[in-house]
Amino acid sequence: MDRISGEKTHLESRRKLFGTRDVDLLSRPVIESPKLRGRGASSNQSGRFEVHKREMFADGWEPEPDEDFETREHIERAKSIITRNVSPDIGFDRSINPYRGCEHGCSYCFARPSHAYLGHSAGIDFERDIYIKVNAAELLRAELANPRYRPKPIAIGTNTDPYQPLERKYKIMRSVLKVLLEAKHPVTIVTKSALIVRDLDILTKMARQGLVSVGISVTSMDHKLSRFMEPRASTPVRRLEALRLLSESGIPTRVMAAPMIPAVNDHELERILDAGKAQGATAASMILLRLPGEVRDIFREWLLKTYPDKVRHVMGLVRDYRNGQDNDPRFGSRFTGEGPYAVLMQQRFEKAAARLGLNEKSAPLRTDLFVHPPKETAQLSLF
Repeated sequence: MDRISGEKTHLESRRKLFGTRDVDLLSRPVIESPKLRGRGASSNQSGRFEVHKREMFADGWEPEPDEDFETREHIERAKSIITRNVSPDIGFDRSINPYRGCEHGCSYCFARPSHAYLGHSAGIDFERDIYIKVNAAELLRAELANPRYRPKPIAIGTNTDPYQPLERKYKIMRSVLKVLLEAKHPVTIVTKSALIVRDLDILTKMARQGLVSVGISVTSMDHKLSRFMEPRASTPVRRLEALRLLSESGIPTRVMAAPMIPAVNDHELERILDAGKAQGATAASMILLRLPGEVRDIFREWLLKTYPDKVRHVMGLVRDYRNGQDNDPRFGSRFTGEGPYAVLMQQRFEKAAARLGLNEKSAPLRTDLFVHPPKETAQLSLF
């Protein structure tokens, strides 16, 4: 058998095993390099807005030693910091993202496609090229000082994680919290990093005034699986420890089983909620896996590398609750899904949350305490 006919036969056998809808992914060489260790993506295709397309190709030769896969820090002086949205299925209308891109490297991260707007790939670039908004606190102060500004809770961590590893160095999130505390402005925080406990001093003061709530995302209680899915995020034990410390400090906390991936970690739903309750969580939430844009191929590459025997089964279940597609972006169903699988997961969640007392509505954060902070140049007004 010649090489070409042999490759065709091999490809046909993979079609039968995984299904024809995934055949393009399976026929694409996956980059395997020790430099990629600790990252979630295996490829680095050009962003969808680029004129020229490029794709790394595994030709069998070992790459020259370099630092290409080390984190690249991009200092950014943003023009504004509070992002507005009018989405009908999101419970907030404004958010802050101190960083663009995320070192955690979660293969399933729905924020990956946003990197295309920067001329980067949603793959390795998203985990490697991190933009740091060094003037975030300065901009926030200016926006809150505007006499026309009216307070509503600001959501932080809804796109990329504000407590990713670079936060240890730059402390952007801490500077933002200081401004919010000064202005007595409400904030909700979502993270999967134990680094949040560094800011307990500020968060505790805010909690006493009803200004803050925190959600800790726990995707799996299995350390090995967690490391595969979220290479540079805190371990499950450290996240639960952070949940305990936050709760003991009087900060309202939520355990988030997100995302639930069919046939991968969905069997852990009740276990995650149990663990969160044991550490003091007062609320819970669940979100099913979403695969918008480029995330679909990046996740399937991860799945092929990690669970090659589950590719067809997992993607089949995803399509079952996503209206027959890999992703369903429609308002009202993009977070919850539809169909028997989605209904079953929701029933399991509601039953477990009720059993643990995690289904009660939290008290709304206060907005009546808000005061416009003085601008940094306000001393000029004294003359």
